[in-house]
Amino acid sequence: MSEQIVCSLRGGIAHLCLNREEKRNALDGPMIEALHSACHKIETGNASLVLLSGAGETFCAGGDIDAWSTLSPQEFGRHWITNGHRAFDTLARLRQPVIAILDGHVYGGGLELAACADIRIAEEHVRIGQPETTLGIVPGWSGTQRTVRRFGSQVVRRMTILGEQFSASQAYDLGLVDHVVETGQAMATAHSLATDILSRGPRALELVKLMINAAEGEDTERVIDILAGTIAADSNDLAEGLARWQQNRTRKAR
Repeated sequence: MSEQIVCSLRGGIAHLCLNREEKRNALDGPMIEALHSACHKIETGNASLVLLSGAGETFCAGGDIDAWSTLSPQEFGRHWITNGHRAFDTLARLRQPVIAILDGHVYGGGLELAACADIRIAEEHVRIGQPETTLGIVPGWSGTQRTVRRFGSQVVRRMTILGEQFSASQAYDLGLVDHVVETGQAMATAHSLATDILSRGPRALELVKLMINAAEGEDTERVIDILAGTIAADSNDLAEGLARWQQNRTRKAR
C-alpha cells in the first residue's frame, strides 16, 4: 500500500503496520489516505482478523504537527479532520475483529486510532494520553466521541481537561486496554488471541461485531440495513420476487 502503511496477509490474518518510526508513526496526509485504502482492501479481501501495530518505540504519536499546523482553518476542517475521520471510521467498521498491539506509547490521534480496534494489548512500559489541549487544539478524529462511547466520559475528561497520562496498568484499570503484558510480548499475545478468535464461527463473529457497534452508536443505520438486508436476501421471498420480475420483463419484451 505504502512504505509508511504496510499491509500484509498471512494465514487469514491481515497485519496493518504504521511504518514511520523516525516520526514516531505520526500520521500525515498521505499516510491517512494509505490507511483508508488499506482498510478498504482488508474489508473486501479474504482476511478473517486484523492486527494493528506501529514500528519502533511508539504505537502512534497522533497527527503530524508539521502536516496540519500550517493549514488554514477551512483546510483543517474540510480535509485534515474529514479525511482522518474517513480512514478511522473505515477501520472501526471493518467486518473483521481488530486487535491493536500497543508496544509503544499512545498519544492523541494514536489513542483515537487504537480506539477503533476491538481489543487492545498494551506492554507494561506504555503510556497513554490525549495532550491536544496543550497545543490549543481539540481531538479531531473522534477523540471525544468514539473514545467516550468505548471508554467512558470521565476518563476522557481526565486526559483532555486535566491532561493526565496513564501507565499501562492504570489504563487497564480504567478500561482503556484489555490486556497488559511484559515488554516485548504484545505481538505474541496478539497471535495467541487471534488463534482463539479464529477458532470461533466467522459469520457469528462478523454479526456480533456489527451488533455491538450498533449498540455503541457506531454507524447504526448502516448496521441495521446490513443485518436486515442479509436476512431478506437469504429468504425465499427474494427468489420469488426476482422470478416474478423476470417473468414480467419477459412478457413486456414480447
